Amino acid sequence: MATRLVQINMKAHNDAALGGFWAQVLGWEVSSEGPGVTNLEPEGFVYPDPVAVCIDLVAYPDPKTVKNRVHVDLATTSAAHQAELVTHLKDLGATVADVGQGDVPWTVMADPEGNEFCVLDWRDTAHDTGPIASVVVDCADPRAMARFWGEATDWTVHKVTDDSALLRSATGVGPYLQFLRTPDVKTGWNRVHLDVRPYPGDDLKAEAARLESLGATVIDLGGEISWMVLADPEGNEFCLLTPA
Repeated sequence: MATRLVQINMKAHNDAALGGFWAQVLGWEVSSEGPGVTNLEPEGFVYPDPVAVCIDLVAYPDPKTVKNRVHVDLATTSAAHQAELVTHLKDLGATVADVGQGDVPWTVMADPEGNEFCVLDWRDTAHDTGPIASVVVDCADPRAMARFWGEATDWTVHKVTDDSALLRSATGVGPYLQFLRTPDVKTGWNRVHLDVRPYPGDDLKAEAARLESLGATVIDLGGEISWMVLADPEGNEFCLLTPA
């Protein structure tokens, strides 16, 4: 059994408005599975497919108060493209952000609701990923996170150091999943989190038990939902969706 990263879930004060922003940024289509939920995926996309990690925006009343521990990096192809993209993002309502990054070749920005993201340096090694080059998770121990997520999913671990770890779908397409060492301590629920999905024919509860054996913790939210909520070994919440 295994799971695969299929989407990121982002809480939003106004999911439709924020979804419209990200749809323009990525060139993706907008849909909705119900009130308070906005879904983004590439045009003609057949879900799920590792060629893209989709975005679900869910209405949530609480304001953003701390730096997100999960963010996306946008790919660029040249110095001109990087500059043009930053200008375009500002025109759409994004702002340049300071998260203590110092003098770096990429540009840190925030979307209209303050969610941080990066416009990568065009010389970055991530190529042929689509508009999202990587999904980045802050962590204390990249090596431990690579062990867990490499076994939790069928994604391949490409690089591991004391400072970062890099995974990608075993098919060699789509964005990377990066774990980046930071000194920040997790406080409260993550406003942006990962969603993983088992394969057709797998059993949801059996997969949850397997993830627990790897170091995950099941979180009981009460009520009846079709998916399960867990936390990885560093406490980052993620959703285990129904097999499909």
